[in-house]
Amino acid sequence: MVPPIYALCLFLQAGFQTGSGVTDEKRQRISTVIGRRIGHYQPGPLNAITDVAGVRVGHVTLKKGDRTRTGATAIVPHCGNLYQDKVPAGFAVLNGYGKFAGSTQIAELGEIETPILLTNTLAVGRGIEAIIRHTLGQPGNARVTSINAVVGETNDSRLNDIRSPRPTVEDMLTALAAARPGPVEEGAVGAGTGTVAFGLKGGIGTASRLVPVGKARYTLGVLVQSNYGGHLTVAGKPYVSDAAHDKDGSIVMIVATDAPLSSRNLTRLAERCFGGLARTGAALSNGSGDYALAFSTAESVRLTAERRKGLMTLEALSNDVVSPLFEAVIEATEEAILNSLTMAETTTGYNAGKDRPETVEAISLSHLA
Repeated sequence: MVPPIYALCLFLQAGFQTGSGVTDEKRQRISTVIGRRIGHYQPGPLNAITDVAGVRVGHVTLKKGDRTRTGATAIVPHCGNLYQDKVPAGFAVLNGYGKFAGSTQIAELGEIETPILLTNTLAVGRGIEAIIRHTLGQPGNARVTSINAVVGETNDSRLNDIRSPRPTVEDMLTALAAARPGPVEEGAVGAGTGTVAFGLKGGIGTASRLVPVGKARYTLGVLVQSNYGGHLTVAGKPYVSDAAHDKDGSIVMIVATDAPLSSRNLTRLAERCFGGLARTGAALSNGSGDYALAFSTAESVRLTAERRKGLMTLEALSNDVVSPLFEAVIEATEEAILNSLTMAETTTGYNAGKDRPETVEAISLSHLA
């Protein structure tokens, strides 16, 4: 029997999927621009992380005056109480020049117990506080005394006065409250409002894949916050422009799937995100922070309060059948990154490191078509 709160999630998801995706008529997703999909696996109906049933995404986008270009993005794995009904997770890091709160406990225990927040580098502490407030306020958590808040970041100081304390804790709570199923807004929104990738305007991007494994078909979705450097490659072709190269920067990649995977295989799945990252021409430099987190929403591996009382019996896919998911996450990561670029708009902000205004151009879609 499907729990009532989860049934509500499925109802909301079905309702939101009837609408069209969030687009700007001047910007288009990469598959539309090049006239074909990235890779071999079929995308889900929305081609977004929210194709995984129950997963919700919320943004708060802060554009104020000449100096504030920042925000937060929340990813919520299911509609219930995450602290009580945790989900298995895996974490991977390629180059660790960054800050990813909660990562050591994920690596140790193989689970997450809170929503995931993405934001800017100097706002990580406020993100932790927002998640603590959110979790303590949920019914059933009256006796909770320890919370492993999960907060990732990239540095948006090229377009944002990052020393100004935005987003605030209240802004972060707004992103959490805004989390919904359905189409996901991409580009210069949420935690991607002030980010830069390859010297071009980066941001939030997402994609999904439907993956046959034996007689079953699973959904896998990726959401990225792109803010890194290298020589951009788009669907196998170099993108040449005066701006399309930066050495350093960071990226956070979040993977959701309804495939029943153990935390060990979710770690392996997270590691494969770096294959998609490499396909885009990432420099993977000394100054990059390259992070991936994967979680499963499958009921058969859900770490419910009842299951955690003693001996657990979980039904998960074996090592011998997970390779299609590995290949699919490479494709979805590559496409999510490219969507973060093609959906972003040219942005003028404040370069905090140089104490001056700066404009970062969006990728030219006409050069890609």
